[in-house]
Amino acid sequence: MSASRTVRRIAATALAAGSVVAVVAMPASADSDHGRGHGHHQSYTSVVLGDIQYDSPGRDDWSNRSLNREWVEVTNTGRRAVNLRGWTLWDREGNLYRFGDLRLASRATVRVHSGRGNDTRRDVYQDSRDYIWSNYADKATLRDDHGRTVDTHSWGYRR
Repeated sequence: MSASRTVRRIAATALAAGSVVAVVAMPASADSDHGRGHGHHQSYTSVVLGDIQYDSPGRDDWSNRSLNREWVEVTNTGRRAVNLRGWTLWDREGNLYRFGDLRLASRATVRVHSGRGNDTRRDVYQDSRDYIWSNYADKATLRDDHGRTVDTHSWGYRR
């Protein structure tokens, strides 16, 4: 076998192995949501939507505690911190949360809760007095500070 043919075979094997590693290394949250998630779309950035707790555990009694048990995770899967200032999180009905000056560290996650609370690096609050996310069918859309869709996750829809 010639040297160039051997090199081509090694390169093809390495490319195939890289594809397998890329599929295995995809974030578990890409289609998580307890097996109910559909329509996950990711774009150019390392910031993605993670788990979504759209059905607040227990009875929906509109208490702040119940509202805050409804949340969306936003995760930076990259190696560099990202400032989320001006980024937005939308639902299908047009409810909007705009991030303030929040530096999301590498490999860090922030939870966006529906209710009221004091913002920290790990938890921010929409200050809503109503549930944001539909228990039956909805779509979370994360947009960057230029309005570009970065990631989406929907549930309750047929594929």
